[in-house]
Amino acid sequence: MAFAAVRPELRRWLAAGTGVGIEIGARDLRLVAVRVRPSGVRVLGAAVIERFRERPAAEWGAVYAEFLKRAGISHLAANVLLPRREVVVRVLPLPGVPVREMAAAIGFQIEALHPYPEEEALWSWSRLEGGHSVLIAVTRRQTIATYAGLFAEAGVKTASFTVSAAALYSALRLYGRPPEGGFLALYEGEEGIEAYGESPARALFSAEFPAGWERAAAMAGAELRLEADGVRQLEEVLPQAKTFPSGFDLSVFAPAYAAALQAACRRLSLDLNLLPPEHRAAASRLIYAPTAVLLVLLAAAAVSLGAIRPIEDRRYLAALRAEIARLEPEARKAGELDRQIEELRARTRLLDSFRRRSKADLDLLAELTRRLEPPVWILQLEMTRESVSLAGEAEQASPLLKLLDESPMLRNSEFTMPIARVGQAEAFRIRSQREGSAP
Repeated sequence: MAFAAVRPELRRWLAAGTGVGIEIGARDLRLVAVRVRPSGVRVLGAAVIERFRERPAAEWGAVYAEFLKRAGISHLAANVLLPRREVVVRVLPLPGVPVREMAAAIGFQIEALHPYPEEEALWSWSRLEGGHSVLIAVTRRQTIATYAGLFAEAGVKTASFTVSAAALYSALRLYGRPPEGGFLALYEGEEGIEAYGESPARALFSAEFPAGWERAAAMAGAELRLEADGVRQLEEVLPQAKTFPSGFDLSVFAPAYAAALQAACRRLSLDLNLLPPEHRAAASRLIYAPTAVLLVLLAAAAVSLGAIRPIEDRRYLAALRAEIARLEPEARKAGELDRQIEELRARTRLLDSFRRRSKADLDLLAELTRRLEPPVWILQLEMTRESVSLAGEAEQASPLLKLLDESPMLRNSEFTMPIARVGQAEAFRIRSQREGSAP
């Protein structure tokens, strides 16, 4: 049962499990273990492993093992939050795209969503509530390999490497719905202010700002089209624990707490996992139950087969093989014809789209020239069928979002990097969706 297939009103009654979440910080590791039931959340334990990058892996791995032992969950594998600065998080609208074709649609656009070389990029995605948008996380393969090796050296079992956006999105929907009309929540991490929000204009927004609280609230509020005075602390929007250890401060452990909730109820959460399958550890003793059931069924089947006369089995198998051999060439021929027809259709659609692109691109270029008059200076312009990316300088960059959204050809304009002061001007980088680009 996947996240998108579970009705929101049923999630509370299906919420049951135990999980452990780890937040990787610039200096420390934050650990939280929880037990989830329909009646509420119980925090089993929380801890901070300080300066883990400077200490031998075996040393802090022993601290982690002792933490799990005290919580009585030594068998569990952790859900790990990667540092926000090391992951590119994007929300990609895909209205009208069937679920079976979403992976292909994302693969077609993925190169435009991250700055890494193709061979170095590792990405994962998951459908958001409603099914019209997907959350995508992209990072370097070397980043995953480094952390996977570090945790393996420390003896820490990991079931997933994910991002705070996926954990927070899942945790907010575990016992209900997020605040109506949208919200913006901030969390002060080790290297800056992390912002998470949702609004009618943006299904999900996640970013890290090195600036102060007020500046981060203003910039994130502009992206979400929300008023800055409605900013909340991240711990205020998360499900509140019914019981927790003495001294537990949710404001310090908010992301790790959300990761633990996601780990406890994986089938009710976004399945966004950047850890390759061969490195994933099992998280529950129940994984052995299917094996035991299969062994019992196999034994029963062996007894049943022993009671059937061998000669009848041989005759049946011979007839079955003969029928398979007779139909196999026809099946291969039909499959090959279907594949060729689909390839021709794809080529036809591609040629038709190329014919329409030239005029649309020229019209958009003329529209941008008309709207972005001097002293706005465009240093870089990149257009795809779905979006246009601008980089340049202006006396004031903030009004450009509204100016672009007023165009009938553009929508959902957003800054893809914080505005930077360059001399007397402000440097900006904007990405806008093209109207009519959705299939």
